Amino acid sequence: MKITLLYGGKSAEHDVSILSAFSVLQAIYYDYYQVQLVFISKTGQWLKGPLLTEQPSVIEQLHLTVEGEAANATAIAPGDIKEEDTIVFPLLHGPNGEDGTIQGFLEVLDMPYIGAGVVTSACGMDKIMTKYILQAAGIPQVPYMPVLEHQWKENPKQVFEQCEGSLLYPMFVKPANMGSSVGISKAENRLELQAALAEAYKYDSRVVIEQGIEAREIEVAVLGNEDVRTTAAGEIVKDVAFYDYNSKYIDNNIEMQIPAQVSDEVQQKAQEYAKKAYIMLGGSGLSRCDFFLTSKNELFLNELNTMPGFTQFSMYPSLWEKTGLKYGDLIEELIQLGLNRYQQRQHHATDLSN
Repeated sequence: MKITLLYGGKSAEHDVSILSAFSVLQAIYYDYYQVQLVFISKTGQWLKGPLLTEQPSVIEQLHLTVEGEAANATAIAPGDIKEEDTIVFPLLHGPNGEDGTIQGFLEVLDMPYIGAGVVTSACGMDKIMTKYILQAAGIPQVPYMPVLEHQWKENPKQVFEQCEGSLLYPMFVKPANMGSSVGISKAENRLELQAALAEAYKYDSRVVIEQGIEAREIEVAVLGNEDVRTTAAGEIVKDVAFYDYNSKYIDNNIEMQIPAQVSDEVQQKAQEYAKKAYIMLGGSGLSRCDFFLTSKNELFLNELNTMPGFTQFSMYPSLWEKTGLKYGDLIEELIQLGLNRYQQRQHHATDLSN
């Protein structure tokens, strides 16, 4: 069977996707699968690379190009990826990949794929939509306020007053549809809030402002379709005040503690909330649920990530590894979950005459 690995992407998380792809390619069982590389450039061009039958030795092999002497790929139309006996692994982070767009495209192509479906991906990507759904499910969240770009442009003074009337400094300003902490800033005062909004609007016209709280960050991995499993929570131990993009992927100023040193009650509650959120959003395949834990053991669900990072520094595969599920076995299970979900979709009626 063939796996078509989609990576890169027209997103600020392009480079993270390449790191994840290289890690996954080290763990796939090549005795059973061939891997077709399909790279999406930052401009949105689709490039078909080599068919891999073994692990790539260096990450540079994933940097595909059609230009000059270094050309190692062929430009293709997106629909050209459709093949029989193939499952797609859309290892894309952020907009144009993790937000339901690629998932919808793969549904139209009638191809099986790994991970969440269209609605779950779209809602999970948009932090504002996620918060509304979690709120309806009774899952605790930190106080927040959504601010659309046109509201900010039309009346910035009113936005300041609304924020300062309902939230306390420090505040965290986040693009609604980005991950990997891209575009997120901490604001201690109105001047910093203004700068933080300007930074967030570079990436999205929908922004969420959250109340800053003193809290630990713990994460739970979720796996499954109907039969949903969770891991114990792990903790992000930071040497920095704010766990931003550089901390995650460049400086490596973090360490993971698995399992997190928390009470049994907190562990149980985190797993319960993670499973409930996953089911409420219609999750399938995988997700990572991120929580804030205060010194009073208050637990707030921050977000649900439908395509978490798969690099060697990433929490999701590390959490499963701790349970005894090895990286390669995790990928194999994700493949089977994707195939099972595809088979279920084939049984849905499309002809009203029957």
